[in-house]
Amino acid sequence: MPASPEDLFQRLDELGIAHETTHHAALHTVEESQAIRGQIPGAHNKNLYLRDKKKRNWLVCTLEDKEIDLKQLSDRIGAGRLSFGSAERLAEFLGVKPGAVTAFALINDPECKVNVVLDGAMLAHRQVNFHPLVNTMTTTITFPDLLRFVAACGHQPQTLTL
Repeated sequence: MPASPEDLFQRLDELGIAHETTHHAALHTVEESQAIRGQIPGAHNKNLYLRDKKKRNWLVCTLEDKEIDLKQLSDRIGAGRLSFGSAERLAEFLGVKPGAVTAFALINDPECKVNVVLDGAMLAHRQVNFHPLVNTMTTTITFPDLLRFVAACGHQPQTLTL
C-alpha cells in the first residue's frame, strides 16, 4: 500500500524536517500550478517519471520553467533512450498518479528501483516545493532537507544542473 500524505508528514517529522503544506485545487500541469498557487515561497518544481530502453526507471526533479530535452538528458545521466513512463508503472514504482509525481514519492520505493536526478539549479533556492503524494497540496521544505529525505529513503541522487 503506498504511503499517504499523512504517512509522509509523519516521516518528515521523524527526520526532523520542517515542512509547511498548502491545500489547493487539484493541479495537473505547471501552467495550472502557476495560475492558482498564490504566494507559496520558494522554488516550484516539475517532476518527470521516465523509463529508458533498458527498462530502468528515472525520477527527474527540476525547476518548473526548465525545458528538458530527453535525448540530451539521457546522455548526461547515462541512461538509454528516455521516454515517459506509463501511469501503471508510475503507480507500481512510486505509488502516485500522473499529476502528482514528486520527489516525496521516493517514500514508496524502499527497494530503490527508481534512479533519481535532482537539478542542481534548485540549490540556489532556500526552499523548494513538491506535491506531498497528491496534487491537491504543495509542501515546502529546504533543499538540504530534500537531500536528507532522499537519502533517508535509501536513494543516492545524481545532482547536476539541467
